[in-house]
Amino acid sequence: MALRCNDIPELPGLDAIRLRGGSAAATNPVRWPYLAENRSFKDWVKGGELVFVTGISRHRSPQNLAECLYEGKQCNVAGLVVLTGDAYIGQLPKTLCALADDLALPLFEQPYSLPMVEVTEVIGRAIVMSEHTGTESFDADNLASSTDLIEAWIQCLGNQSAMAKLLGCHRNTIRNRINQLTDSLSRETDKADVFKSRLLAHLLLKPAPSAQQNQETK
Repeated sequence: MALRCNDIPELPGLDAIRLRGGSAAATNPVRWPYLAENRSFKDWVKGGELVFVTGISRHRSPQNLAECLYEGKQCNVAGLVVLTGDAYIGQLPKTLCALADDLALPLFEQPYSLPMVEVTEVIGRAIVMSEHTGTESFDADNLASSTDLIEAWIQCLGNQSAMAKLLGCHRNTIRNRINQLTDSLSRETDKADVFKSRLLAHLLLKPAPSAQQNQETK
């Protein structure tokens, strides 16, 4: 099942993004992120995009931001994300939030301090993961609580005895934790495939190392 708008703030590192309006349509599926550079974006979207408006290349007045909402609704985009900060768009007008509610189009606010390259990378990975696993919704908490287990699985190539030694526990504990990670799904689901999907999700959503970290490892 597709990634949905209300999943965005739950993704790793994106908790600073806040839903400010249009909550009635917060379950809109997100097909892909799109960065709007022109005044109008209707000729560049196909529907289902999460459209980001920065104001960097073009001044965005409150009137133009309202036009973006109307255009987004007309084009059936998933939602609109407005970047705010001192440099360009100072703050999100309350009238814009109210308009998003009226149009039932999710409106998010994102601080400029959150790098767009990281935001689009995380969202892109999450979309690929959700399409691969076919999960009904994104379960970030479940995945986060199993990080050590999955990292151990990767390091030990799935050898449960080696995993137990690495994590300082009994092999049965490892087996039980793997079962707990998959038991929430249907009994008809192959648990080995489920775990592989969780493993893939972990790898896709794991934050990429920063440039500084790359330098330190050289």
